[in-house]
Amino acid sequence: MTEAKVVLKMEKLTLMDLPGVGAATAEKLESAGYHDLMSVAVSSVGELIEVTGVSEAVARKMINSARDSMKMGFETGMDILRRRELVTKLSTGSASFDTLMGGGFESGAITECFGEFGSGKTQIGHLLTVNALKEDSTATTVYIDTENTFRPERIKQFAEAAGMDVEDVLSRIMVARAYNSDHQMLLAEKIEDLISKQGKNVRLLVVDSLTAHFRAEFIGRGTLAERQQKLNRHMHALAKVASAYNVCVYVTNQVMAKPDQFFGDPTTSIGGHIVAHASTFRIYLRKGKKGTRVAKLIDAPNLPDGECCFEVLEGGIKDAN
Repeated sequence: MTEAKVVLKMEKLTLMDLPGVGAATAEKLESAGYHDLMSVAVSSVGELIEVTGVSEAVARKMINSARDSMKMGFETGMDILRRRELVTKLSTGSASFDTLMGGGFESGAITECFGEFGSGKTQIGHLLTVNALKEDSTATTVYIDTENTFRPERIKQFAEAAGMDVEDVLSRIMVARAYNSDHQMLLAEKIEDLISKQGKNVRLLVVDSLTAHFRAEFIGRGTLAERQQKLNRHMHALAKVASAYNVCVYVTNQVMAKPDQFFGDPTTSIGGHIVAHASTFRIYLRKGKKGTRVAKLIDAPNLPDGECCFEVLEGGIKDAN
């Protein structure tokens, strides 16, 4: 086992090993989605009190004990660099797009693509799904579909173009249709069960689209604060899956036009600063000339802003001439 893998390896402790956690409390934690020490370590005191009914002192001891076992204190830059060795990159098939993204879509991070309808957001989601399965024969991908946009026929086209067995590819894609925002959030939380309980090697999580239900259910300025708080919890759940299990999370986002902007492109993404801050990479997609698409990288922690032009074809994505 490499030193990088040792850094990520967690101690094999269970919820019952935490102070103040008996069989009844452990059962309450499990039913609420707390399946391991990491989930307790990153939770708040108030959340544990609400779920288990324990006192504040006991909840604090549970969290501190979980954090101590996870070694969640300070670490050196070298430790982080070694852990970064486990990061993988998913290729799009377009050399210029991959270069823009520093080699491809990064695991352990959330990448948001926003743009108007027909800009290629869903196409990229389908293509990344096939490419993730192509690079790892044991991999599984998860697709949370909120707008009824997942098409197995499109997966078949990409798989055939890549020389892959279509039935094998489709059998390794876990698709769930989310019918409202609560259902969408629940599905995101259940991904940990797929990994920890069912042993699925999840390489990619696609949420298409992230904000459709939130936008439809929360109407008017009076509901804005509630919507943003709920969306914030959802983004943190996705970030937790990405970080804890080294999963590449790809989310698509809708856009709107700023009515008060008279110069430049008035297009802006839904979700405001909540989604913007929670996303590691942000890409603005727009339609180009003669059927091409333009991808503009507008936010990344380690990459310069830039853009590339590509075409979406039956067999995949390629650089535009």
